[in-house]
Amino acid sequence: MMKKNFIIALVTVLLAATSCSFTTKNFDADTDKDKVLIELITYVLQQGHFDLREMDDEFSENIFNEFIETLDPLKRHFMQSDYDEFAKFKYEIDDQIKNKDLSFFDLVYNRHLARVADSEKFYQEILDSPFDFSVQESINTDYENIAYASNKKELKERWRKQLKFNALGVFYDKYETQMEKTEKQENKDELVEKADSEKVSKEEQVEIKSIEELEIEAREATLESLQTYFENSKELERKDWFGMYINTVVSQFDPHTNYLAPRDKERFDVSMSGKLEGIGARLQKESDHVKIMELISGGPAWRGNEVEVGDIIQKVRQEDEEEAVNIGSMRLDYAVDLIKGPKGTKVYLTLKKVDGTIEEVVITRDVVEIDETYAKTSMVKKNGVNYGVINLPKFYFDMEDYNQRNAASDVKKEILRLKESDAEGLVIDLRSNGGGSLTTVVDIAGLFIEKGPIVQVKDKDQNREVLKDRDPSIIWDKPLVILVNELSASASEILAAAMQDYERAIIIGSKRTYGKGTVQNVSDLNRWMRQSSFGDMGALKLTTQKFYRINGGSTQLKGVESDVVVADRYSYIDIGERDYENPMPWDQIEPANYIKWDGYKDISKVVESSKERMAQNEQLALIDKNAKWIKEQRDIDIYTLNFEEYKSENIEIEEMSKTFKKLNDYISELDFVSLPYEEELIVKDSVLGEKRERWHKNLKKDVYVEEAIYVLEDLRKQTKAYKLADAK
Repeated sequence: MMKKNFIIALVTVLLAATSCSFTTKNFDADTDKDKVLIELITYVLQQGHFDLREMDDEFSENIFNEFIETLDPLKRHFMQSDYDEFAKFKYEIDDQIKNKDLSFFDLVYNRHLARVADSEKFYQEILDSPFDFSVQESINTDYENIAYASNKKELKERWRKQLKFNALGVFYDKYETQMEKTEKQENKDELVEKADSEKVSKEEQVEIKSIEELEIEAREATLESLQTYFENSKELERKDWFGMYINTVVSQFDPHTNYLAPRDKERFDVSMSGKLEGIGARLQKESDHVKIMELISGGPAWRGNEVEVGDIIQKVRQEDEEEAVNIGSMRLDYAVDLIKGPKGTKVYLTLKKVDGTIEEVVITRDVVEIDETYAKTSMVKKNGVNYGVINLPKFYFDMEDYNQRNAASDVKKEILRLKESDAEGLVIDLRSNGGGSLTTVVDIAGLFIEKGPIVQVKDKDQNREVLKDRDPSIIWDKPLVILVNELSASASEILAAAMQDYERAIIIGSKRTYGKGTVQNVSDLNRWMRQSSFGDMGALKLTTQKFYRINGGSTQLKGVESDVVVADRYSYIDIGERDYENPMPWDQIEPANYIKWDGYKDISKVVESSKERMAQNEQLALIDKNAKWIKEQRDIDIYTLNFEEYKSENIEIEEMSKTFKKLNDYISELDFVSLPYEEELIVKDSVLGEKRERWHKNLKKDVYVEEAIYVLEDLRKQTKAYKLADAK
């Protein structure tokens, strides 16, 4: 509904402003395209953004600071003189945007390229000489608050400390490994001596390297890492840096308004739908070659059984071309463009196989579904009763056709399958679910209530709309628990809030969820262009509405407070909407009319029982202690560059870490299995079987899921007792 309304609004604006269409046939340079892009994005923001802020000096200053920080977050490229020169634009960027003036961007961008080139000379020279780890010195990693270097000598010294810090970490790891090898070798030599077996000694002898050799290896590893950094930096084009600048500008309106360059828009669509057309492989650029890192289960490459992880793609040839293209020195995204393609077309890959042989394979492209995106279900038996767990990573949907596979239809299928397996309770795991389609939320919520409002939305003109479930049927009328954490955001918060307001489910998780209470829509910028020679202009994801719980309160900033609060590793870390620089404020509107669920006798009693169990849970107490320790470690800014001190500090850390290793030892008494339909799929798909086996092992070690099953058990008993009493 909202997507449709937004499109109508944009069409209305477009028809009303034909004279504002962007005719670009007279432009032909990158700079001209950038100017048009600024004008276009500014116009779309003015017409569609929920809370358009004033483009004034404060706005300008924020862009100034954030763009410079984006380009040089560690302050290892720009100097104070650069910053001072940039500062003449500090309060002029708002005017430049209005006048399509790129002076600030051009100055900072070109200076950044020059400083990066200077830095290459620094790191090469510094890493040519050994580091003395016996010197007493330290490094300050609070980059946000340290000053820029005043000259090249000071900048080079900053690089020296940074590289020494990196190398010290590598050196320490190698040193520790060396000590472990030495200890093992001494133990082996002692056994060999006792057995009087010289042959075994020679076979098991390990090479012991000197401290000097380890230091050289540490510098070499650091050099390799820096070379990769600079190679990746060189692959970025002006349009990539300009995209960063545009995002610095649009994010001033709110944290979730973003410019999506054409490739970013494509990736966004894939993330929302969970599918793409191609060969079904994840690729990674390593030095001068493209390596296959993973084959997606069920995809064309996986089905063909001719490609394996570790293969290097040297050349790519299309079915209608005779010549293959060498992709060795090509940017990864360009290489990906050559490899992917429409369903049914063929692509020929020249591979350097893991065993060193060269082979050309042909793959017929197809629709590839990314399994990790989709809902998955497990079942567990406790005291002879079956319970279901549905993990929902995001509220996915096809942006072109909602009737294609989406989160709501998948969850419904999984619930029906659980009912066939006589499940008596359901856990929906929304932990770290960042959101997605609002429509799927409404549809999913409707599976658990008879009918009624799910969420309220308000647009920039203060128009209020209540999105309702209008289907009187209830797919699942049994106990329900929802798991959340600090990273459960947006659509996740809507579902959790609605089920909490209806008292339909018990929410278990962090003190509060992420706190993102705004709605974004994606506007294709190409629809605003006519007679353009620039090609794809990308898209703008902008905040168009704010949503509210049916009780009237916004989830913005405050999030959803769990009924049962449990500790997790994020408990003391700044994370969430409230930690952004410019989030929208919290507010509230009048409640919607809704009737609470009456299927539970006393939900508060179940909540109290859960809280009592959690308070006595040793695993959660240890998780809380670990979370506090993680916060302490993150707050450290000053690090020693002296090896003995570094070693001493790491020994303390390792000793403390041993305490928390017990967290990984935790195993519940619950056993999780796939549903019958999936067991049949696993027989034919070993990769799927391995993924599910790994997930089930993790569920067995998951104290939060364990408690959710306990709560379901309590709710079931209470629900059953309530129904029996009601029948009498």
